[in-house]
Amino acid sequence: MAKDSTKTTIEADGLRYRSKAPGSPFAATSSFGAATMSCFLCGKHRPRAMLKSKKLLGKSQPVCAPSCKELDEQLSKP
Repeated sequence: MAKDSTKTTIEADGLRYRSKAPGSPFAATSSFGAATMSCFLCGKHRPRAMLKSKKLLGKSQPVCAPSCKELDEQLSKP
């Protein structure tokens, strides 16, 4: 079963997609601390409070605290 192909054209205002909802799935917040960042190891977006900096490849990178697996377990508990 083939997926319907959608033809896109560039409109006069420069937009290409008609069906795509505008904006980002990561809502802009008013405070810097409430923003999300992605974990360098697992790639999941987390609030900055759930991340810590860890030196990887010679540079400080944001990673899940205490670890990606433990954080997933904590968040999946009811």
